[in-house]
Amino acid sequence: MTPARLCGLIMLAAAALAVTSFSQTAGALDPRVLWSGQASTIAHIVIVDSWLPRLVVALVAGAGLALAGVLMQQTLRNPLAAPTTLGVAAGAQFALLVATLFAPILLVYGRGLVAFSGGAAAVVLVFALAWRRGLAPNVLVLAGLVVNLYVGAASLAFILFNQEKLHGLMVWGAGSLAQNNWGDVGYLLPRLAVTAIGAAILIRSLALLDLDELNARNLGVSLPWLRLASLGLAVFITASVVAAVGLIGFIGLAAPAIVRLAGARTLMQRLCWAPVLGALLLVVTDLALQLLTGENATLIPTGATTAALGAPLLLWLIPRLSATRSAPRPRVSVPVARHRRPGRVVGLLLGAVAVMSVVALLAGQGASGWAAPFTLPWHDTGVWRLPRVLAAGVAGVLLALAGTIIQRVSGNPMASPEVLGVSAGTGLGLLTLTWFVAAPGIWAMLGAGLAGALGSLGLLIAINARSQFEPEQLLLTGISIMFAFDALQRIVLAGNDPRTQAALAWISGSTYHVTLPTACVIAVAGGLAVAVAWPVSRWLDILPLGAPTARGLGIHITVSRLALLGLVAVLTAAATLVVGPLSFVGLLAPHLARLIGLARARAQMGGAMAIGALLMIAADWVGREVLFPMEIPAGLVATLIGGTYFMYRLRRI
Repeated sequence: MTPARLCGLIMLAAAALAVTSFSQTAGALDPRVLWSGQASTIAHIVIVDSWLPRLVVALVAGAGLALAGVLMQQTLRNPLAAPTTLGVAAGAQFALLVATLFAPILLVYGRGLVAFSGGAAAVVLVFALAWRRGLAPNVLVLAGLVVNLYVGAASLAFILFNQEKLHGLMVWGAGSLAQNNWGDVGYLLPRLAVTAIGAAILIRSLALLDLDELNARNLGVSLPWLRLASLGLAVFITASVVAAVGLIGFIGLAAPAIVRLAGARTLMQRLCWAPVLGALLLVVTDLALQLLTGENATLIPTGATTAALGAPLLLWLIPRLSATRSAPRPRVSVPVARHRRPGRVVGLLLGAVAVMSVVALLAGQGASGWAAPFTLPWHDTGVWRLPRVLAAGVAGVLLALAGTIIQRVSGNPMASPEVLGVSAGTGLGLLTLTWFVAAPGIWAMLGAGLAGALGSLGLLIAINARSQFEPEQLLLTGISIMFAFDALQRIVLAGNDPRTQAALAWISGSTYHVTLPTACVIAVAGGLAVAVAWPVSRWLDILPLGAPTARGLGIHITVSRLALLGLVAVLTAAATLVVGPLSFVGLLAPHLARLIGLARARAQMGGAMAIGALLMIAADWVGREVLFPMEIPAGLVATLIGGTYFMYRLRRI
């Protein structure tokens, strides 16, 4: 099928949806009086000032994002490059959110400049993380997705403390195309025209990037200036779209990829057909959403919906990145001296956990300052603080143990339940259950979380089996699953539903609502999982030595790996019930244990569990006290710390 036929078919679908939506909105209104200049009925006003501008804005925004995607993919020679995957859209949105809170005057005179600054800063950060690998396609996209997640966590922190101010911004930030005048159309059309003209001027030089860099330089192309100009145009139109309608997901990735698969091989063909397809895809999605949701169409964000639909496309494209993947670098771990007495180290760590637990239980701020909590009766301290300290500590133990297991089984030092999407899969299961069941019990939630975790692991195995679980592709797959969860999360947060508050608290990793019975159940489940994991530590010592060695020592590779991954799913599901789907403790704790000399599996497991408990209890206490009486959820504090460490590790791979 050619791009022309494909766009023609989608155009017919868009026309049919538009006619149906128009008839439902206009009712018995005569179309001939739409442009009469007289607002005779409410339907007339709705059509002229809301329905038609929304249709045109969808066309212009879709075309702009698709054009940005083509420019990014051509400039970076990366089929996964797009405004969403490289963090441009998320950076622009974060800059607008910060300006809304602290300098709203900037939005009156320069919202486009604010968004452009945020998007450009995100691109610079992504390039800095991937520069040591020569902007290799897989590392570049991995860096972009990590920046997306980190910026999303920072945005969530602002939203938590300013929910009343930012509720409308949550709808807009998830990509709302709702309009009440033609202002956004007038804002976007000239900017799209400028970007298209700039792309036309650069097209001959950009086409030379299909050659290798040496030949392009020999033909007189200044690669630094060409990349700066091309990426500048892509960031400019992306920031303009975000400033007008919020974050629209995956149109910039989907449209160029689809037209390429449909036969648009040359750059000229992609620049012509991708914007057309992007405009049609966004219009079809938005019109279908309006028809399905009816009167609630303004509350359902189109941008997050397209992101949720586009995540499967990203998962499908990741294995096909092999054609452009750079040669792998040898992975040489930095040698770390083994500690002669690992038991003493673990004992010291457990002592630190005990001290931190006492501090978290007895120290803190109250109505009369720092001294007041020490005078609280033990009953009050036990009722309010003990469940939180216990839940945070157990969650840290479970995530650290799961991270240790998955790093040793996969041989990937960057693996963890959060990074590989296991936590996100757990989150999907829990969010689905809590959305459709009014008051699910703790065991039902644990079962739903376990089902989601196992589903994520199954998806990881299915997608990466052919590549023999190449580390970078495995990470890309896991973060793509996290990205899908992020899209659904934004849909939930944008809805004006009473359940949103509880969902927001859980997603951010707050222990505020944890009760003592819940904490005890999680502690029992964690204790059982640790009891199961301890005897199989021998597998974790042998499996990293390679399959032939493991088989020679009598270990059944498939059975042992499946059993260990199933244990990871149980550990992650139990921990995610408490601290949400993103904390990076499962990545950070095993690394810290190894850096202090705990190299053998059992020693690393013990040290990582102690470090995980220490990190989560400290994060919960810091979150309670640093902005007292307001709280920063423990999971969010751990995310900001662990995400920084992840970017540091990514910079060094």
